Amino acid sequence: MSEATRDQSLTPAESVVEVAAFRNRAPVPVSLDRAAPFGWWAAVVIALVAFVDRVEVNLIAGALPKIQDHFGFSDTWAGAIPTAASLAGALLVLPAGRLADRGPRVLTISAVVLIWALCSVASGLATSFLMFFAVRVLIGGAGQLYNPPASSLLADYYPGRSRSKAYGFERAGYYMGLPAGVILGGAIADAYDWRTVFFVAAIPGILVALLVLTIKDPIRGVGDRIEMARLGDGQVAETPTAVDTRSIRAQTADLLRIPTLRGVTIALAMLSLGVAGLFYWMPTFLVRVEGVSEATASSLAGAVGGTGIVLGIVLGSKFGDKYHGLRPGWRIQVSAMFLLVGALGLLGAVVLPGVAVRSTMIALACVGFAAAIPNMTAANADVVPANGRGMGFAVLTFLVTLGGSAGPLLIGVVSTLLGDLFDLNKAQSLQYAMLTLLPPVFICIGVAARIRKTYDADAQAALAG
Repeated sequence: MSEATRDQSLTPAESVVEVAAFRNRAPVPVSLDRAAPFGWWAAVVIALVAFVDRVEVNLIAGALPKIQDHFGFSDTWAGAIPTAASLAGALLVLPAGRLADRGPRVLTISAVVLIWALCSVASGLATSFLMFFAVRVLIGGAGQLYNPPASSLLADYYPGRSRSKAYGFERAGYYMGLPAGVILGGAIADAYDWRTVFFVAAIPGILVALLVLTIKDPIRGVGDRIEMARLGDGQVAETPTAVDTRSIRAQTADLLRIPTLRGVTIALAMLSLGVAGLFYWMPTFLVRVEGVSEATASSLAGAVGGTGIVLGIVLGSKFGDKYHGLRPGWRIQVSAMFLLVGALGLLGAVVLPGVAVRSTMIALACVGFAAAIPNMTAANADVVPANGRGMGFAVLTFLVTLGGSAGPLLIGVVSTLLGDLFDLNKAQSLQYAMLTLLPPVFICIGVAARIRKTYDADAQAALAG
């Protein structure tokens, strides 16, 4: 709902205050009783951005067998493609965080999405593996740049009590994009050819880039001020959030002194390793181990993964916001519980035979991971001051990107080594290699249990500025 139409729907019973929410615009009436004082449109648009990002990145997973056949590269090089792309993104994400705290966030996000679309076309035009690899690295460099400004923007649109749901939208788009990209890549490659996959993907990218321009850029810190007003005397402070003028190194060092931020970053980095490896290799895993066709493998992995993600986002958002501020470390407790569910599902997907059983376990893994991630992301926003959230999410994205980049490469390298050392066939070597995803997920659970005790104090400190 837009700001204009939202104003007409306020009821007299609600606690309404005038808030200077958007720069160079008149104050707007805001209900302190609503979870989304400015409506959910901003969260929906950011979810579409995340969706398009992951669709484009994961097209290659669905079309990977045909791309490998065309260019003739090994599993190690196949795993190296997303790894190199993620590393390129990691190099740029800290400057992107600085820009998110100082520059126009909406324009930055729109420009990044447009670059994705152009790089997708270039992928389809590649005439050699070197050219294809270079373009994928380029899109990886741009791929993570939307996250710091988008995450910072969501924290200003939504107060603390609704952030699990707001980040749930974004994470839903992100993780729905994983199976959607796999399905789209596999289906189009099977029906036409692998080049067509990337040409088709450019169209929604251009449309979403234009759609981003329909949202406004809120004043930094307004979400926190609304939260404090709801918990306090009902008056929204008008004090503007000061710009942090320190160097990137100094600001990053100070952010990493926040215990909960460090824990969330480590946990999500390890989880990203597991999730990235699972989604990248699962279609190929089903082809080799269960003997299904490429199109069937992509559709199965995508469909059951998507179902699990939707259910996980709904459950995680509901439970994460329900007792926020009422029970100590609640969001972290919810995350740990669902991470355990995800770990068990991942184990079952690898070791239990049968297409139906593996599909069920993939769905269970996705439920657990999808429920935990938005709560962890919301906790990250809660414990970082408003003038540093761009950098806070940049630090998070940097390390999460490194973790995610290691997943596909780790499995590819281990699969190749096991096949060479023990003379295993491709199905056996890949199945054993998938087990390497389990230790990082269990590390996540241990870290979550540890930071549950620091979350509330860190969140209070962030609200105090």
